[in-house]
Amino acid sequence: MSITQPATIPSPPAGQQLATVPMRFEVTPVPVTDFDRAKAFYQQLGWQLDIDHQFTEQVRAVQLTPPGSSASIQFRPAGAERLQRLLLIVSDIEAARTELIDRGIAVSDIFHALPGEAPQPGRDPDGRSYVSHATFADPDGNQWVLQEVNERIPGRVQ
Repeated sequence: MSITQPATIPSPPAGQQLATVPMRFEVTPVPVTDFDRAKAFYQQLGWQLDIDHQFTEQVRAVQLTPPGSSASIQFRPAGAERLQRLLLIVSDIEAARTELIDRGIAVSDIFHALPGEAPQPGRDPDGRSYVSHATFADPDGNQWVLQEVNERIPGRVQ
């Protein structure tokens, strides 16, 4: 019988030279083929519409923010690329998944996996942070990952 040691998440190195000028990550551009379809999808998620403004015939700004987040997404015209593994941190993955399903969003089953290991069905039986996930995609194939986090990496800003 083997004993599995609990996974530990390393802290940032002591003495790390951190920047002194505050820099806030606020917006991620998300590639979409149809701004109106994408806007409807993200509003269906329950995200706040911050702006929808047509600056010129060719330039439209659409920005939405997930509930509880200080970072937003802005639409940009899509090329061939799609974004993968955009993380949405939740404190209760089951509640978050249920709410999205109730809003009509197709969400994967919950699974758990430590880095480098194959995913296993269901929520992490030990309830560890960063281990339980579920995924969904927008109409353009940009993939979002719900990740359950209740205890942050030491030194990580809440």
